[in-house]
Amino acid sequence: MNRAPKRLDAGKLLDYALRTLSGRAYSLGELRDKLRRRSEKPEDVDEVMVKLKESGYLNDRKYAEGFATARLQNEGHGRMRVMRDLRQHRVAPKLAEQVIEQTFRETDETQLMEAYLERKYRSKVLSTFLSDDKNLASAFRRLRYAGFSASTAIKVLKRYAQAADELESVDIAEPEDD
Repeated sequence: MNRAPKRLDAGKLLDYALRTLSGRAYSLGELRDKLRRRSEKPEDVDEVMVKLKESGYLNDRKYAEGFATARLQNEGHGRMRVMRDLRQHRVAPKLAEQVIEQTFRETDETQLMEAYLERKYRSKVLSTFLSDDKNLASAFRRLRYAGFSASTAIKVLKRYAQAADELESVDIAEPEDD
C-alpha cells in the first residue's frame, strides 16, 4: 500500500531536515526539493532553509568541494563527469565550475586516465586487450563517460593501440540524467 508522505509543519520540517542531513550531506537544491515534498506550506521550506544556512548545516561550496574531491581521489573521475554529477545534485553551475577548477588545478589528466585504465582493466594486458577494435572503442567510451576529454583519451589510448587515431568517429552517447 503506497501512502503519501505525512505533511509537516515548520517545526517538524526543521527536525526532518536535521535528521536527513545527519545521514549524508545534501546540496541546497536537493534538500529544498526533499523538504517541498514534505511541507504543509511552501513558505515553511524557505524558512527552514534559511535557519539551516545560518546555523552552518547547509553550505553548497563545502558540499561541492567535498563531493568533487571524493570523486577525484576515490573514483578517479575526470572533470566533465564530476561537473555532470554536481549538476545532478543541483549545485549551481557557476559554483560547480569554480570548485572543479580548484579541485583539478594540480591534476594531470593523462596520469589520472592511466590510473583509471589500470584500475578498470587490472586483469588485462592493456596492449593486447586494446589491440581489438571493439575493446578499444569500449575503453574510449568508458573514458569519456568517466569524464575525460576525447583528445587526451585518444592520446593515452595511442600508447596501447595504433587504431586509436580512428576513435574520433566513435559515437559517445551522453548518459541520461537521473
